[in-house]
Parts: sequence; C-alpha cells; structure tokens
Amino acid sequence: MNTIFVDGAAGTTGLEIGERLAHRRDLQLLALGESARKDPAARREALNSSDVVILCLPDAAAREAVQLIENPRTRIIDASSAHRTAPGWIYGFAELLPGQGERIATARLVSNPGCYPTGFLALVRPLVDAGLISRDAAITVNAVSGYSGGGKTMINEFQSNAASAGPRIYATSLMHKHVPEMQQHAALHHPPLFAPSVGNFYRGMVVEVPLSLWAMAGRPTARALRDILAARYADCELVAVASEEECQATTEVKAESLAGTDRLKLYLFANETTEQVRLVAVLDNLGKGAAGAAVQNLNLMLGLPAATGLFS
Repeated sequence: MNTIFVDGAAGTTGLEIGERLAHRRDLQLLALGESARKDPAARREALNSSDVVILCLPDAAAREAVQLIENPRTRIIDASSAHRTAPGWIYGFAELLPGQGERIATARLVSNPGCYPTGFLALVRPLVDAGLISRDAAITVNAVSGYSGGGKTMINEFQSNAASAGPRIYATSLMHKHVPEMQQHAALHHPPLFAPSVGNFYRGMVVEVPLSLWAMAGRPTARALRDILAARYADCELVAVASEEECQATTEVKAESLAGTDRLKLYLFANETTEQVRLVAVLDNLGKGAAGAAVQNLNLMLGLPAATGLFS
C-alpha cells in the first residue's frame, strides 16, 4: 500500500484532494496535526517517508519543500506553479500529447498544470501540432473563473459580500504567472494575450480562444479544426469534444456547468460566413484544473486507471 502525504492539506486544493482520497482503500494517507504541520522536523519526516508527496503550497514554499526531500524514492506532484516550466519536471496534463500519460506514470517529478492553461492548452496544442495554428500566431485567451481560484483571501472577500456582484478583470499588467506555462506547453513562439476575469460564483471556469479562419494559413474550415480536436481526445475518458450538432444547438455556455466534476469539455462555435470560430473549454477550476488533475496524476504514477476516485 502506497503512502501519500499532502503538504498543505488545509488549503483549498489540499481539501479538495482530501475529498477525492478519503474513501480510497488502496492508499495510506499520512496526516499531520496542526502543531506537527508547523514542526519542521515532523514535516521533513513526513515528506521523506512517503511514496508520493502532493504539494499544495505557495510557489516559494513548494520550492522549499522539494529541497527538504532527500529520499530518492519519494515522488512529487507539485500543484503550485513553481515547476511548470522547470527542466526535469514532467508536465502533469495527461491528455496534452500522445504518450504524456506514460511520461507521467514513470516520472519522479510531476508539475500539475494550472487551471486556465488546462483549458487553453486542450484547445490550442492539438491545432498547433497539426499546423492549423502557426507557432508564430498572435493568440488571445479570454477566461472567467470562480472566485475559489483566488485562494482564501478572495474567497473571504466574496463570501463576506465585500466584493462587487459583477465580474472583474485582473492581471492588467499582462504578466500573469500562467503565461509562460501557456506559451511553452502550447509550443508557441510568442506569449498569448491572456485576459482573465473572476466572477461572483465559487467554482467553475470558461476559457475561450477566438480565431479568424480567414487570417490563418490555408484558411482551414471549422470542421477541420473540430476533427483535429475530436481525434486527439477520442480515447480520453476525462476530456470530451462537443459534436457539431451539439455546438449548433448550444446558445450559451455556463462557467459552472462542470462544477463539482473532474472533467473537461471542449466546444467549437463557428460562423462559416465570417470564417470565425470561438474555441471554448469548460472545467472546474478546483477539479480538472487543480485537485482532480493531481489525483489523476497520482493514479497514473501508481499504475492505476486514470479516473480512479475522481468525480464524474
């Protein structure tokens, strides 16, 4: 039986991971009491005595935790953004590329993807690989997330009614920490223009990439783009691509539509006359965008079916 230690189990992502692991009988969860969590010696012992450690910490604390792990047999899943573009770390988005799940399964160091990048990369990377989106393309990403993505401070602000009711944009410096991750793992030559916002709802997320087909090399059709996405995710249990008929019948997409699940759904809305499309990804920022992805990676690293213990 594998021993799992979640460092940062009291945080938002840590609690979500705990919910997914609570009823697992194939794992032994190592837990520290409140006083032990603040004891450096107890924490170091827990980190080094576990088969797999899941880090649910701020970036600086995650880097520190990695340095504390001296046991070469201890495997690490880092849910922070500290190592998402770092050499030697395997990017923990199993559906990103053919064979990525196998790379995760054999890795010692796995970096969980960010929530926004998960939706963005699912939409864009297959089209870059197919040559339908140029690596030199100017890409815009519009997105809205539930306020749980902002951590305890933002959660308290919204739940105490101190926040405005309407959505707000942020990252106005155009230097959001997810951008390097998006660029690197989409294999783009230039950073995408990322325009995130947060809404007055707890969990859920919509990520959108608008494209003008007439400006793309070869002027591909919307159907060609959809076919590439459908082929990439045809055998993926946790990622679904809406059919052309479903997209035509869909008049709105709600950010909360997959809240409480660990799934990801992709849409392609098209206007053939204007040769424009809207690529849309829907997911739970705490599910497939965080805790669900971490548990999926854990399953792969332990040789288990990817969806074991996940929320459908």
